[in-house]
Amino acid sequence: MSVLRPQDQLPGLNTGTILLVGTEDALLQQLAGSMLAEDCASTLKVHLAQSLPLPSNVNRPRIDLIVFVINLHSKYSLQNVEESLHHVDATYFLGKVGFLATGAGQDSHCSVHRNTVLRLAHTYRSTLLFCDLEVEAFRATVARRLVRMLQICAGHVPGISALNLLSLMRSSENPFLEDL
Repeated sequence: MSVLRPQDQLPGLNTGTILLVGTEDALLQQLAGSMLAEDCASTLKVHLAQSLPLPSNVNRPRIDLIVFVINLHSKYSLQNVEESLHHVDATYFLGKVGFLATGAGQDSHCSVHRNTVLRLAHTYRSTLLFCDLEVEAFRATVARRLVRMLQICAGHVPGISALNLLSLMRSSENPFLEDL
């Protein structure tokens, strides 16, 4: 078990691979299904993991994008993501890591405050998406956005790199959350 590095494997020809890390296995499976249903010119591969590190004896493809899924209704989910972040090489944080906070539609039941997740994304200079994966329409929209992010991170979109991704995804209303 070791640190996950982006350049450990050679890239696949016209292939993009995403790793979804989170404790909600059923929701991750549904999100993966929605992503694979998207119309895309490249070949998409979706891998799921409960946590990091990944076993080192497994022959796996190069991972172009890592998305950490945090359930706002579970403190364990946040703790799992925070522990998994220690097993990701720093070069992944150059646009190839994102956070997805699910359960955002039911604020009254949240045990993890939104500002906590905002701070986490800001600390790692990574994109953050809020969504409710239990709603099919929201899940399809997020799947479409993640597929587009994956295409950029895999180098399949001319003129845009993973380094540009963070600035493209940042809200113009909240440039940085220095006051949190």
